[in-house]
Amino acid sequence: MIPDIFKLSIVIPAYNEARTIHLILDKVAAVQLVNNIQKEVIIINDCSTDDTRAAIENYIKQSELNIVLHNHEMNKGKGAALHTGIQKATGELVIIQDADLEYNPEEYNVLLKPVLDGFADVVYGSRFMGGNAHRILFFWHSIGNKVLTTLSNMFTNLNLTDMETCYKLFRREIIQSIDLKETRFGFEPEVTAKISRQPNIRIYEVGISYYGRTYAEGKKINWKDGFRAIWCILRYNLFK
Repeated sequence: MIPDIFKLSIVIPAYNEARTIHLILDKVAAVQLVNNIQKEVIIINDCSTDDTRAAIENYIKQSELNIVLHNHEMNKGKGAALHTGIQKATGELVIIQDADLEYNPEEYNVLLKPVLDGFADVVYGSRFMGGNAHRILFFWHSIGNKVLTTLSNMFTNLNLTDMETCYKLFRREIIQSIDLKETRFGFEPEVTAKISRQPNIRIYEVGISYYGRTYAEGKKINWKDGFRAIWCILRYNLFK
């Protein structure tokens, strides 16, 4: 029997997202979680150079949403922001949410279901399974994602379809017990490698939608991050 789930901690790393941060927070606020689960929103402003901090502070003043803001005094990278947010989380479950509009918070309940049904400890939201809406953008990005997922699966012996997805939901005690190192976009392969080695871990995958951004719209990941991901797959699986 699974313990009661009272609160979901939503960890949002933010860097130069002043234009859209209020939009994603509106979507988070609008979600009605099943079983009357409460929301704890933890935003980590990674020393943004635009008005991200002011935009968040103004939003907090006007919103009833439970938001906790942490500001990095220097830019450390997305992974480092996630480390901060994860360690600050107090909910029974923790989910990662990007500050852009590529992922839809309305699907939190889809990710919660395998845990609430007593089957899962970790749930990945896959952009490559199910019949959900997907914006058509970059061919080589999709190929690169599948290559990275396949390479990761070869070492972890998992059969994930989307290792690089933002939407990952964890039991808090599990994710907080893992010593995470990667400070940029290497977070995804590192956490997957280390999660896969947890004793008796139950990992599920559910289909989600994806509303991708172009670089003109603010997308930040690039080909260098792809090579870093390959290095991280090798490092955290071969050199344990």
